[in-house]
Amino acid sequence: MAFLYYRPLASYVETRAQLQTRKAEVVALRAEKSRLERRLARTTSLVVLAREARRIGYVKPGERLFIVKGLPAWRQADTATVSGDGRP
Repeated sequence: MAFLYYRPLASYVETRAQLQTRKAEVVALRAEKSRLERRLARTTSLVVLAREARRIGYVKPGERLFIVKGLPAWRQADTATVSGDGRP
């Protein structure tokens, strides 16, 4: 008799565990959606949009893009020169 109840009971327990997993996923997805909606609301202004575009390397038409490399090494050498013997 117990054998007849085993499969439905096992199925119930497994389904219940899957339901809890899905509920946790829904909570996480709702939080992500809320975060993305807040981000969208912030980025609808032109100022923020322009700042984000600059951050990823976009330039306005007619502007020139300059890529400067080696700044940390230059700063370190400049600091060592100024603080080393007091002369510029």
